Amino acid sequence: MKTTKIELLSPAKNLEVGLAAIDHGADAVYIGGPAFGAREKAGNSIEDIEKLCRHAALFDAKVYVTLNTLLYENELEPARQLAWDCWNAGVDALILQDLNLLQLDLPPISLHASTQCDNLSLERVQELEKLGFEQVVLGRELTLDQIREIRSKTTVPLEFFVHGALCVSHSGQCYLSQYIGNRSANRGACAQPCRLPWDLLDVEGKVLVKGKHLLCLKDLNNSTHLEELMDAGITSFKIEGRLKDADYVKNNTAYYRQQLDAIFEHRPEFAQASLGHCSYTFEVNPEKSFNRGFTDYFIHGRQPNIGSPHTPKSMGEYLGEVKWCNSVQMEIVTDKTLHNGDGLCFLNQDEELIGIRADVAKGNKVSCNRPHGAYRGAQIYRNYDIEWQRQVDASKGNRKIDIDLLLEETEEGYVLNGKRKTENGEISVFNFPFSVQKIPATNPEKALENIRKKLSQWGDTIYNPINIDIRLSEPYLIPASVLGEMKRQLVTEMTKGLTEKHQNNRSRRDGVPTISTLRIVPDEIPNHLMTCHHCIRYANGLCPKITGKPTGPLFIRNGENVFPLEFDCKNCLMYVKAPE
Repeated sequence: MKTTKIELLSPAKNLEVGLAAIDHGADAVYIGGPAFGAREKAGNSIEDIEKLCRHAALFDAKVYVTLNTLLYENELEPARQLAWDCWNAGVDALILQDLNLLQLDLPPISLHASTQCDNLSLERVQELEKLGFEQVVLGRELTLDQIREIRSKTTVPLEFFVHGALCVSHSGQCYLSQYIGNRSANRGACAQPCRLPWDLLDVEGKVLVKGKHLLCLKDLNNSTHLEELMDAGITSFKIEGRLKDADYVKNNTAYYRQQLDAIFEHRPEFAQASLGHCSYTFEVNPEKSFNRGFTDYFIHGRQPNIGSPHTPKSMGEYLGEVKWCNSVQMEIVTDKTLHNGDGLCFLNQDEELIGIRADVAKGNKVSCNRPHGAYRGAQIYRNYDIEWQRQVDASKGNRKIDIDLLLEETEEGYVLNGKRKTENGEISVFNFPFSVQKIPATNPEKALENIRKKLSQWGDTIYNPINIDIRLSEPYLIPASVLGEMKRQLVTEMTKGLTEKHQNNRSRRDGVPTISTLRIVPDEIPNHLMTCHHCIRYANGLCPKITGKPTGPLFIRNGENVFPLEFDCKNCLMYVKAPE
C-alpha cells in the first residue's frame, strides 16, 4: 500500500516558538526571516533560523521561511541573497508571493506558493505547478468540492489552513489598510482595519447597523474535517499564527497532532510526515487559546454566523450561564473548575464585551474586587485559565524517537547497538563499541538489573528505548560510567545520522521556467480594496436571494472613512470599493 505523508505545519514568530512547535508535534514550521515576510513584526536572524533547522532535522521535520511580500525592484537582489542564506542555513523551502523572484539566480531550494498568490482556482494552481512550485497554499475560501477538482487535475502537493485567524478578504487581494494608512498587507504591514467597528449605511446615509465589527470573522477550526480534507487531496495542514506566543502554538499543535494521529490509527494509507511522538502535561484544548469563537468557514459552502460582530477579542472557552449575582459576586452554572485569578468575560445587554477577573473562586461562585456588571442569564467565557497557563508554559513537549537497544559483548569489551525504524519501515542501526576489562558479577541477578536500569534511563535526550536486549555469555559487572559513556557516544552518532540524513534529503529544484509577465507592483491600489466571500448583506439578513427584496447601495463607515460595497451575487462575492 502506498502511504501518503501528512504534514502538520505550525507557525513560529521566533526561535523559541519554533522549537516549541517541533517539540509539541509539528512536522514542519514556517517562520519569517530577517526581511520580506508577510508579518513585518515577526522577523528572525539567519543564526536563529539555522538553530531551528538543526533541531527540526533531528525529527526529519522541515523549516519553511516566509519570503512572501511584494518587492520593490531594489529589494530583489537582497531577497535573492536572503534565499541563499536560508539555503545555506538548512531551510527546506521558501514561501513566495512575488513571482519576480523566479527570474533570479535562486538556490536549488524548494519553492512554495503563498496563499498571498490568491490560489483559489484550478487555473491558478495549474499555472503555479508549471512554474515549478513544489507546494501550493490554497485559499481558505475553497470548498471541499473545489479542492477535489483542483487535486484531480494537478499533482503539486496542496496545503490548506485549518486553524487560526481569518482575513475577511481573499489573501493578497486586500488593500484597505494600504488605502487608509499606507500600511500594505502585501508588504507585511497590515493595520487590520477589518477588526474595527463599522456602521452599515444605506444610500441616504441611514444607519442600518451601528458600531459592529462587520468585517471581523470568527477563527477557523477545521479539526473535525481533517479526514475529509485528506480524502480531498490536502497533504499539509496549516495553523495560522506567526504573531502568536508559545502557549498558543504548543496547545494548537498538540491538538492537531492528536487529531491526525487518531486518523492514522484507522487509515494506514496516511502517515506522519516526520519522526517522533509526543506526550503532554497539560489539557490540550484549542478553546483555551486565543479565539474569537470558531467556524469551519466555507468548506461545506456558505453558512450563517461566521462573523464575530460583537468583538475582535478572544472570548476563550465557554463556561456557562450566570445563575445568581450581585454587584461583586456571581454563581455560574458550569462543570469547569474555576481558579483564583482566572480571566472571565461576557457580552453585556448592549452586546459589548466586558472582561473581569475572578479574584476569589470557590466552587462555582466568583467574587470580584469591583462591580462586574454581569446579569442573571449572562453567558460567561474564560479567556484566561491561570492554572492551565502555568502548565502549558512549563510544557517541554517531550518528543521522543523510539529505539531498540542491544548490548553485546566483544573480545575487547562490549558494543551498544541502537536501532530505529525509518520512515520507510527500514531499520537504521548505530553502534558504539567500548573496550574495557570484563569483570564477572558476584551477584548476577543484581548486575543484570542494574544494566537494564541504566540502559532505560535516557534523561532529556530525544530517544526512548522500547526494547532492551542484553546478550552476554554471563552476567558482568559493568560500571555505570561505562554504560553512560556508551550511551553518550551512541546519542552523538544517532543525532549526527538523523541531522545528516535530513540535510542530504532536502528537496532540490532543477530550476523554474522564466516568466515573461510580472505581478502587481507594491504601490498599486486597485478600485476593489477587498474581495470577500463573506457577505455583509447575508450576515445581516439583507440578502435578496433569501428575502426576495432588492436592496439599494450600501456603505460601511468608520470615522471619516466611508466605502461603498459592491455585490456579485452570481459568484457570491462582496467587494469593498475605493470611494469615487
